Amino acid sequence: MQFVEEIVVDEFLPTFRSLLAGELRERGLTQSEVAAVLGISQSAVSKYAHGDVTVNDRIADDERVTALVDELGEGLASGDMAPVQALIETEVLIRELESGSDLLAQLHEEAVPELADHGTSFRIHDPESELRTSERVLSSLRRGLRLLENASGFATLIPAVGSNLVACTPDAADVDDVAGVPGRIFDVKGRTTVPTSPEFGVSEHVATVLLSARRHGADASAAINVAYDPDLLEELADQGHVTAEFDESSDVDESVGAAIDEQPDATVLYQTGGMGIEPLIYVLGPDAESVADSVRRLL
Repeated sequence: MQFVEEIVVDEFLPTFRSLLAGELRERGLTQSEVAAVLGISQSAVSKYAHGDVTVNDRIADDERVTALVDELGEGLASGDMAPVQALIETEVLIRELESGSDLLAQLHEEAVPELADHGTSFRIHDPESELRTSERVLSSLRRGLRLLENASGFATLIPAVGSNLVACTPDAADVDDVAGVPGRIFDVKGRTTVPTSPEFGVSEHVATVLLSARRHGADASAAINVAYDPDLLEELADQGHVTAEFDESSDVDESVGAAIDEQPDATVLYQTGGMGIEPLIYVLGPDAESVADSVRRLL
């Protein structure tokens, strides 16, 4: 079993570093200066310089790779580019080369031929594949949950029914397209407790509010519910959120839809409760991290 990350480590990075080290040496940097800029040892630079590192010719000959090597070489040698910016530019190129049927994706499928024909329509390197889309949602959700777990005081915002942070796929149609925390997030003796990893199709309540808002035009892909408090609404408004009230005692889809119709830019929905219904606030956003950050800023 070989992952595409191994292709990056074993093939791309040695080739790219070798090319960039050579470019920097040609621009007058010493081996120690090259080592400092690239964050590698001087002996590694020496190996690159003497051709002791195997270079993948297909990567080395790619025009995007050579163009980036030239750009980084010029920027790093002159001091106009910081090493961290060079790292970011390289990461962007790697992600591009991993996508679709691009170079690193080709090398990966050649190393693991079974990937090319896994199922009838699945391609692991297709950026729009269902698997990748779902994993991006779950990854965003996991990051958002970590923000909440590490936010001191979030437990005080969890309602009696529990909170749930949810996120959906771009074309979500029902609760099976929405990921959340099985069993919800609870306050256990003053500590935020996420009982298990997020999954798709496990949130009915918060997922329904998110889907209803989206069906009526809301530009949101994630949501969370927290305890209702007028002061929290005011703080959310101060953050730049637009608030809208709905009636949860009636049909949720219709009442959320009416709220969105009245306030199309609403990113906070709330209901003040009723017989057997706990008052709640729902914060909407483009992704799970943004939603979690909005709530964290209330603390």
